[in-house]
Amino acid sequence: MTGEAACKTNGAAGDSGAIAADVLRLLAESDATVAVAESLTGGMVAAELTAVPGASRSFRGSVTAYATELKHQVLGVDAGLLEAEGAVNPQVAEEMAAGVRRLLGASWGIATTGVAGPDPQDGQPVGTVFVAVAGPGSRKTAALRLKGSRAEIRRESARTVLELLASELRDNRRGQETEQDGGI
Repeated sequence: MTGEAACKTNGAAGDSGAIAADVLRLLAESDATVAVAESLTGGMVAAELTAVPGASRSFRGSVTAYATELKHQVLGVDAGLLEAEGAVNPQVAEEMAAGVRRLLGASWGIATTGVAGPDPQDGQPVGTVFVAVAGPGSRKTAALRLKGSRAEIRRESARTVLELLASELRDNRRGQETEQDGGI
């Protein structure tokens, strides 16, 4: 899944809050939990989730691994991958999501890594972002090419990873309902 978007300056935070509430509702309905690994968003995703009343039912916790070495030391991202590709990489995002899921004992893990600016990083231009979801039997990564200010890129990254999780939760739910209905 890839996308290119221009960030909007208004409405982004409200959109994230509504998506966070939807994510937590979907998690609660399936008795599932989520853990968050963040880099460029610096805790914004966790803040959106914990702003929702009742978040403690499904939110396990978060790790803000801003420094590259913490992605390896805390989240278990392959050190060779980080050295060869840098932290702004789709596989790094996927390993961050899987690592935080394992570390915090959650049903689902989500992660953000990328370049919010003002300067390029790891050979990647400002606005390059990768978000990932790791869950029971599924992993999905999205590549974003965002335009806007540093704040806008960070907000859009947080919103997008929550949307990706909501989509995966809905797909997972549909799959379970199909199985229960005899594959119809």
